[in-house]
Amino acid sequence: MAKQVDTTYGNALFELGCEENRLDELFEEVNAFIGIIDENEELIKLLNHPQVNKEDKKKIVEDTFTGRISDDLLGLLVTVVDKGHIINIREILMHFIRLVKKEKNIGEASVTSAIDLSDEQKSNIEKRLLETTSYNEIETTYTVDKSLIGGLVIRIEDRVVDSSIRTKLDKLSKTLANA
Repeated sequence: MAKQVDTTYGNALFELGCEENRLDELFEEVNAFIGIIDENEELIKLLNHPQVNKEDKKKIVEDTFTGRISDDLLGLLVTVVDKGHIINIREILMHFIRLVKKEKNIGEASVTSAIDLSDEQKSNIEKRLLETTSYNEIETTYTVDKSLIGGLVIRIEDRVVDSSIRTKLDKLSKTLANA
């Protein structure tokens, strides 16, 4: 059920953004709004509390966000509160973001290395990822895992490229064990 809620409302916001030619603007606003709700978990708890009636919840949303966010996003929030789905707001907005990224051909990659990478190394990795994928743009997150020993593990959607020394040693160990 939650997945259906996410897609229904996320799709509606996406379609509205397309119709009004405001996709870029809504994309930026939604990204910023996700940061706001992540920092203010108590607001979502209050808006989801069963002892607060719907009219009070809608008034809280309108009083808090009118003039601070677009009417389109405010309308979505009021509707989601009215239908009792505010607990799903983050997932709804994340679905919208995925739709916009797909529309704009923006990929997401996760790169894990054994050491911190320099800005030049990161730039080279991102350049290579753009050359080897069909994306127009790529958003990359970097993490460090010292257990890799060396090399990289790159994840893009359901694809994984593992060139870490740890994996190579594991494969070598299995080969030797089978010999």
